[in-house]
Amino acid sequence: MKIFVAGATGAIGRPLIAQLLIKGHNVVALTRSLERARTLTAQGVEPAIADIFDADAIKTAIIGAQPEVVIEQLTALPKTYTGESMSAAAPLNQRIRLEGGANVLAAAQAAGVHRYLRQSIAFWAIPGAGLADEETPLAFDASPAVAADAHIVTEIERNLLGNPNLQGIALRYGFLYGPGTWFAPDGDVAQQVRQQQFPIVGNGEGVWSWIHIEDAAIATVTAAERGNPGIYLITDDHPLTVREWLSAYAQWLNAPPPPQISVEEALRIGGADAVYYGTQMRGAWNAKAKRELNFQPRSLEWLVESAVARAS
Repeated sequence: MKIFVAGATGAIGRPLIAQLLIKGHNVVALTRSLERARTLTAQGVEPAIADIFDADAIKTAIIGAQPEVVIEQLTALPKTYTGESMSAAAPLNQRIRLEGGANVLAAAQAAGVHRYLRQSIAFWAIPGAGLADEETPLAFDASPAVAADAHIVTEIERNLLGNPNLQGIALRYGFLYGPGTWFAPDGDVAQQVRQQQFPIVGNGEGVWSWIHIEDAAIATVTAAERGNPGIYLITDDHPLTVREWLSAYAQWLNAPPPPQISVEEALRIGGADAVYYGTQMRGAWNAKAKRELNFQPRSLEWLVESAVARAS
C-alpha cells in the first residue's frame, strides 16, 4: 500500500517507517526540514515538505501523494520528563495535536483517503479496580493536566471515529520505552533515577502500562493493514505498579533504590499530577489488540534482564 506518515521523524515515527519498509509498503513521509527530507530519501522514503500548520500546504502534499492510508503520529514532547518541561511543552503539543492533526485529517479527506490511523494515549482511564479496556471512560475529573489531556484525547478521537467517510483507528499507546525514549538507558528518566530524583509516591500503587517503541510500530503497521475501525489499546501484557517497575528499573540501571516520599510531599513538590501518576493511574488491558491484530508484545526489558540475573 501507499502510506502517508505525518510525524515520521518522532519517537514512534522512526521505527514505524522502518517497519513499513520491511513490509514492502510505499511510504511518503511529512517533514518541514530539508535535512530530514534527505535522510528520508536515503531510507527509501519519499519526503513531503510542508509545515503542519499550513493547511493548504498539507492538503497539496497529501493530494499529491495520493495515499491509500494516512498514519498520524504528531506530537511535540520535550527531551526531559519533568513537570516543568511538560507544562512548558503543553501549549505547542496541544496545538500540534489539535490544529495540526485537523489539517492532516482534512487533507486526507480532500485526497479521498478512506483509512486513517492516529496516535492516542492508553493511560488516562478513569481510576478504578481492574484494568481499563477500550470502553472505559477517561479521567475527566482527574488532576489538572491529566483531565486536560483526557479532554484532548476525547476530542481527537471523536473527530476521527465519528467521521462517516473514514475508517478511523485510534491507537492508544502505553508508556513508550526503548531507543530514543525517556526510559532508554541514556534517556532523561534514567538520569533522574540514577540521581534519585524519581521517587515512589506513597505506596506506589499507580499502575503503568508499557510498550516497547518497536512493538508500537509493529502494531501500527498491522492496524494499518487489517485493523477494524475503532480504538485499540497498544500495551504489553503486564501492567505494573510504580513500586514494582521503578524498583526493577533502578536495579537494571545499577542505580540506587528509588526514594519514597509521602503523598503530601509529592503534592508540595510535583502537584496533583505527580500524585495521580504515582498512586491513582489505572493499567490497560490489551486483549482486543491481541485478538484482532495478533499482537504479541515483548516483556518489559528491565524485568526480563532482572529475572535472568537472579536466575544466574
